[in-house]
Amino acid sequence: MRSAKCDKIAVEIADHDIIRSPILFFPVTIHSGSPAGDLSRLRIDRDAAPRRPWLAWSVVAILLAGAVAAYPRGRAYVAERRAPVVEVAHATQVVATPGGSTDLPVLVASGYVVARRSSDVGVKTGGRLARLTFEEGTRVRKGEIIAEIEHADIEAQLEASRRAVAEAEAQLTQAVASRDEDLRTLDRQRALMKDGITTDAALTGAQAAAAVSAARVKSAEAAIASSRARVKVTEEAIENTNVRAPFDGVVIKKRAEVGETVSPFGVAGQASREGGAIATIADLGELEVQTEVSENSVAKLVAAMPAEVKLQAYQDQSYKGRLRQIFPSADRAKAIVEVRVTILNADAHVKPEMTASVTFQEPGVNGGQTGVRPGSDPHPNPAAPIVLVPKRAVTEQAGQRLVWVVNGGTAVRRPVILGVERLDQIEVRSGVVPGEAVILNPPVGLTDRALVRVKGT
Repeated sequence: MRSAKCDKIAVEIADHDIIRSPILFFPVTIHSGSPAGDLSRLRIDRDAAPRRPWLAWSVVAILLAGAVAAYPRGRAYVAERRAPVVEVAHATQVVATPGGSTDLPVLVASGYVVARRSSDVGVKTGGRLARLTFEEGTRVRKGEIIAEIEHADIEAQLEASRRAVAEAEAQLTQAVASRDEDLRTLDRQRALMKDGITTDAALTGAQAAAAVSAARVKSAEAAIASSRARVKVTEEAIENTNVRAPFDGVVIKKRAEVGETVSPFGVAGQASREGGAIATIADLGELEVQTEVSENSVAKLVAAMPAEVKLQAYQDQSYKGRLRQIFPSADRAKAIVEVRVTILNADAHVKPEMTASVTFQEPGVNGGQTGVRPGSDPHPNPAAPIVLVPKRAVTEQAGQRLVWVVNGGTAVRRPVILGVERLDQIEVRSGVVPGEAVILNPPVGLTDRALVRVKGT
């Protein structure tokens, strides 16, 4: 009875504490091993951590609030990820100068830089090179000797020819003296014949001797002329051993070295196309681009057409050009026509054989318009800015031309009025402003204000 009563008191104490202290709860430890009715061993464990039942509910509430706040963002993110990926290009602007070129591209071609005047300088006679006075990059003047071939044997022949001239001149002097003496003898015989002192035989002999002497003089004169001609031929042979620059220019390629044997027709080990050339000289004062244009595009070119030239080695720098020549014949195997474009402001960066691209431009606002679409304005204000967009950005819906502009991550439908086609671009008279991003090859089913993702972002 006493044990049951003690247990009841302990329970009532615990219940009373729970009711009076709703926040803090001190557990009571009952040692069951104590004798019944011994309450001295009843203890309150004050070291135990207090229970906080509200903490779990607070965490749940915070999580729910975070989920509610993140839901719109998550939904927007999912929608953005599901949006189609599009490729864009920016509308560009070209300002046309009144009365001048609009600088609008008409045709692009590629080719190589060449000098308008270039020569593979060779030798006139074969032999071994004795001297070279140039290297690559050497500037030469017209008529300057740039190489010599060994010619000691020809100099000996020249000396012999000169000696022959001296000998012929001496023979002429002797022949002239003999002729004069024979003429005086003939005069004496004629005087004696008049006096009847001499005979006809003596007179005839004097006449024959005078004629022979005169013939000897002519022969000596001819011998002198022949000897002098041989001297001239030998001097020319010596001159042919000198290689001279045909014009003012720069040596752009050295093809031979001292000691090599060269020939006008080439020798073993020398390329047949060189043909005995020892150097290539070019006039770098007038460079041009040699390019080829398809037969279908030749009609777009006109004489003196402006062009922009860019070197593959210097893409950031452009040069002014002008169409100089359209070749009169085409290559029927390739269906192309060769054209030449003069570089007007070439500098030291421009070198022969460099790869270059040529963009032929509209010659002027009065030069005519090509590629005008039906319904477009063929006579725009020449001084107004011109907006260009890629052709791939233009689509058609219900007979109306339009482009899609990306604005704030959405695709905006823009009706446009088109103008002249320029290569892979087209003029936009209205509907697009410079700098706006237009969608290339818009996806099928794209709607106005639809979300899109720009490729690469």
